[in-house]
Amino acid sequence: MSTVALLLLVVVALLHLYFLVLEMFLWTKPLGLKTFRNTPERAETTRVLAANQGLYNGFLAAGLLYAAVTGSREFAVFFLLCVVVAGAYGAYSVNKRIFFVQALPALLALAAVCCF
Repeated sequence: MSTVALLLLVVVALLHLYFLVLEMFLWTKPLGLKTFRNTPERAETTRVLAANQGLYNGFLAAGLLYAAVTGSREFAVFFLLCVVVAGAYGAYSVNKRIFFVQALPALLALAAVCCF
């Protein structure tokens, strides 16, 4: 894998670690409330669901980091495609900006992994 592909792969992994922190630990805090445009009341009632969602983002990050460490194109492609699908579904079902924050970086990394 090229240096550019590895760098983009790690950036996507770090984004998902950041999502994990936001959803698991900061969901009801000011940064989490602002990021997800949530009210304190709604954040409190959805806290457990958000933590579960954060855990899944952690699994995506772990797979991406494994691909980066081992240089496995197959793992990179699989986990990047998972991120693209999750980002596309999030853009469709929740907010279109999710595409730009989640799916687009994964698509760029996927292009780099496949082409370089």
